[in-house]
Amino acid sequence: MALDQYKDEEEGGMSFLDHLESLRWHLMRAVSAVLIFSVAAFIAKDFIFGVLILGPSKVDFLTYRLLCDLGNTLGISALCIDDLPFTIQSRQMTGQFSMHMTSSIVVGLIAAFPYLFWEVWRFISPGLYDKERGAARGAVFFVSFLFLSGAVFGYYVLSPLSINFLANYQLDSSITNEFDITSYVSTLTMLVLASAIMFQLPVVIYFLSMSGLVTSKMLKTYRKYSIVVILILSAIITPPDVVSQLLIAMPISVLYEVGILIAKRLEKKRALKEAEFERNKDAE
Repeated sequence: MALDQYKDEEEGGMSFLDHLESLRWHLMRAVSAVLIFSVAAFIAKDFIFGVLILGPSKVDFLTYRLLCDLGNTLGISALCIDDLPFTIQSRQMTGQFSMHMTSSIVVGLIAAFPYLFWEVWRFISPGLYDKERGAARGAVFFVSFLFLSGAVFGYYVLSPLSINFLANYQLDSSITNEFDITSYVSTLTMLVLASAIMFQLPVVIYFLSMSGLVTSKMLKTYRKYSIVVILILSAIITPPDVVSQLLIAMPISVLYEVGILIAKRLEKKRALKEAEFERNKDAE
């Protein structure tokens, strides 16, 4: 399909080198957007690092306050988090600077992701047939929406609850938690980015179903196996605690069910088109 399209374009005057040149410019614009947001994040150090990155390490973080309000409403005082018994230290000479760079790049990547994916889509879409392009209409919006939704979930739900669990986990009262800044930032960014990527499951199922590689019946049949796979992936991408694994596994399981509904809807549309084609064929 794509090869035939490129052959047609070459006959129309667009060579393979022209495609490479086009790809180069798309990538340059995408990388430039990430760099611009990263530089802005680097400059806004007080907000990005002091408020955004270190937010889940403070008891006045939004998630902790909402949990406390819920606990007061339900009469469950245990939901109020009054103390996070750990300190963050930098044990390496380059620790703070390198984590400042890392966090700025991650923030820049997340902020620029919609534009980055739009540039990728602009390069891919000309190689699709009109039918395929129409079926994938709105891909930029839905991919960006799910990515940002996953990042928000990872930041406001998965990260603070995981940090609270790990901070309060103690083998013995004589052991104090003194986390290195590298470990803290790496854990936070891993949770946020992993959650953002895992939230792309409905999009993956949509394209697999559209290409006929999976069906709603197949997804239902392998539902119990998918739960095991989701739990294994959750265990890989989250810290080694059950709370974090369940927190990421639950929404992904829901998204799997959404994927089944998407596949079923595509099958209904395909069946209606086939029935209409048969009626037109009989009428002739």
